[in-house]
Amino acid sequence: MSRRPLEGIRVLDFTWVVAGPVATRILADHGAQVIKIERGSPAPLGNRKLGLQCDLHRGKLSAAINMSDPRGLELARRLAEKSDLVIDNFSARVMRGWGMDYESLRALKPDIICISMSGLGHTGPRSSYVSYGPTLQALSGFTLLMAENDGTPAGYGYSYADMCGGYTGALAALAALWHRRRTGQGQFVDLSQFEAVTAVIGPALLDISVNAREQTSFGYDSQEAPAAPHGVYRCAPRRDGETVDDDRWIAISVHTQAEWDRFVVAIGSPEWTSDAKFRTLFLRMRNRDELDAHLSEWTRERSAEDAMELLQDARIAAGVVENGIDLCERDPQLRDRGFWPTVRNPNGASTHVTGIPFKISSGSGEVRATAPEVGADADYVFGELLGLSREERDRLAAAGAILT
Repeated sequence: MSRRPLEGIRVLDFTWVVAGPVATRILADHGAQVIKIERGSPAPLGNRKLGLQCDLHRGKLSAAINMSDPRGLELARRLAEKSDLVIDNFSARVMRGWGMDYESLRALKPDIICISMSGLGHTGPRSSYVSYGPTLQALSGFTLLMAENDGTPAGYGYSYADMCGGYTGALAALAALWHRRRTGQGQFVDLSQFEAVTAVIGPALLDISVNAREQTSFGYDSQEAPAAPHGVYRCAPRRDGETVDDDRWIAISVHTQAEWDRFVVAIGSPEWTSDAKFRTLFLRMRNRDELDAHLSEWTRERSAEDAMELLQDARIAAGVVENGIDLCERDPQLRDRGFWPTVRNPNGASTHVTGIPFKISSGSGEVRATAPEVGADADYVFGELLGLSREERDRLAAAGAILT
């Protein structure tokens, strides 16, 4: 069996909620030993064997330490000495208050890498602010850009900012590990989740920075380049036995004249497509309400899947607006690539988690274990790794330094 790329790397993980756990999950999927430092039972934020928490913490080890106890802090520092990377997503002041900041830890291990995934970074007038994903989305402008037709901000249903921060954190870890491999030097990574999500606003960010133009909601307008038709169109209901799903849609985007010509042929060259008002892209955009009405008549007569296949055969960008059942059960692409791997719990029950979105020919990442319960790996972490006897561990647990 091929070795996973990060085997031999140990990560001491102080992260919580979503952004930080996403970063360390990526590292764990690719072979790093991730030791998650917990606050004690019960596990916060939900069931570790099902759903989001299972997905976020899969493949990690868990040890529970009382960080307000000097003996607990000492255990954490000893674990840091045996780690390659220490990562947190607290506000900027927390690790410093514990004496677990980079300056303190590099005195114990000169080549240590510390990554702090704080909300707004360690410098600047708002560095001490507390934030969550929706806060950062509001600050970065996403909430304003995602608005109802009347301009009321809608935002995202899920904390998109957490995913941006998590993936950026994993990338920062790889860059720092590569730097240490070349130079032998550790370093401190000051990661601002605010900046991570601001960087992926898209063309609106350039419009703001270059033209100083105030942004409004784009709705279904194309941001990258002019396009018409460009939007989401209702399709025929889907029928599965006696079940009827009338909430079926397809997204279609036509940019160039060549694409329009292929599009017209693909949908059967109906009479309305030869109307002079749709002859050029400029005219199609000018008359897009009427264009969309005609196209909606066509899509309502077809299933979203059939319409997508027909348009994709003509090299037109079109995709079903998938719901949860589509993604998890029906999507043939995700199924073929094994995007929903199965993990088994110690009791024999199994669940599905999200897969790894890239494959490496020399040895890809792999989801090997479900998420641990809080403190489940105490014997390994405190016993085998730190060398504490059973009696020493029992005394620390009785004193409240190790939590169960």
